[in-house]
Amino acid sequence: MFANRTDAGDRLAAELADRGIDADVVLGIPRGALPVARPVADALEADLDVVVARKLGAPSNPELAIGAVASDGSVWLNDDLVDRLGVSESYLEDVRRRESENAREKADRYRSGDAVPDLAGKRVVVVDDGVATGATAIACLRQVREAGAERVVLAVPVGAPDTVAALESEADAVIALLAPETFRAVGQFYREFGQVADEEAVAYLEGRGE
Repeated sequence: MFANRTDAGDRLAAELADRGIDADVVLGIPRGALPVARPVADALEADLDVVVARKLGAPSNPELAIGAVASDGSVWLNDDLVDRLGVSESYLEDVRRRESENAREKADRYRSGDAVPDLAGKRVVVVDDGVATGATAIACLRQVREAGAERVVLAVPVGAPDTVAALESEADAVIALLAPETFRAVGQFYREFGQVADEEAVAYLEGRGE
């Protein structure tokens, strides 16, 4: 159980340091990952930035993720679910285009117009506050790969065991402090797990978060 996201970040940073993980860049998945990613970036003496993906919702149930798309258009689809629901190619293309644009706009807001970091040849640690289905994490990891990162590590405080195992094929290493069989939701493992406001997330990016 973590007290809050900052506590989770401190503990994750200690684990990464113990494992000898080095990074040139730490990328948090907004908004909830920024309080976790800040202590990680500080401990690894790495730059902190964001990598953004948006869930692709099912036609009849937008809350049901049939995949995710990153701000560069990198996409992951749950093919089994897409087939089972009979989702059309036209729907997939429309939702992919729309959510990719939303992700780009969100990334631009967080960077305040600054350039996208050059990840070519870099050691990158991607941080989230936890993974349930892993849809957005997969899309983010694929974006980092496409950007030419030399080594990609996914680091999370907690995740569903099956998801953590599946993510190992998307990164060079996946580090999860907890992967309990009792997993139901990420928030289950935090005493405080409120929404992170955009202003608060940006403060963490600028090194002002507490």
